[in-house]
Amino acid sequence: MSFGNQGARVWRKTGEKEMPKCLKSSVKYPQSVMVWGAMSAAGVGPLCFIKGRVNAASYQEILEHFMLPSAEKLYGDEDFAFFQHDLAPAHSAKTTGKWFTDHGITVLNWPANSPDLNPIENLWDIVKRKLRDARPNTLDELKAAIEASWASITPQQCHRLIASMPRRIESFIVLILMIFSIQLMKTQNSYLKKISIFHLTNKRKVFLIQKKSTFK
Repeated sequence: MSFGNQGARVWRKTGEKEMPKCLKSSVKYPQSVMVWGAMSAAGVGPLCFIKGRVNAASYQEILEHFMLPSAEKLYGDEDFAFFQHDLAPAHSAKTTGKWFTDHGITVLNWPANSPDLNPIENLWDIVKRKLRDARPNTLDELKAAIEASWASITPQQCHRLIASMPRRIESFIVLILMIFSIQLMKTQNSYLKKISIFHLTNKRKVFLIQKKSTFK
């Protein structure tokens, strides 16, 4: 998340350019911060502000010190069923997989490049919208605004997002089937166009067929 270049625009009348409500402060050198967070149907967990790049080892530290305590706080002694994250290299590393196995946690299989399926993306969008209203001017203000926005997310909001998963998955399957059908039609049409009457020789039809692919 970043501040200083939020792309906001204002409309003004002639002569209003000096009015404070028509002006927006900006930061000459925008800064950003990387944040890790987790959610469940019971609510959100604590945030972790990350310095530098995340590798498998640092990700496992985050899981150990933030995810596990968060799950214990949200669920108590009750075991949570599944854990979901995207396919970032740190997430899909073999050592990370072993960490989950050692802790008895089942990780959901997840398709690559599918942010629309992930309900936590909706929460990040809520946080970003609130940041635009907060207009932080320093890195400390940015972190404070992120924490305040995250803390304002209710368990009810999280429950609604988790409850939307069947609909999201259904829409995803329909979209994949549509894309597959379109690609199949294009392939079939391309294949048929390659079957053309080339010319007539000795009163026989000679066909030119380019066999680039085979349907089974």
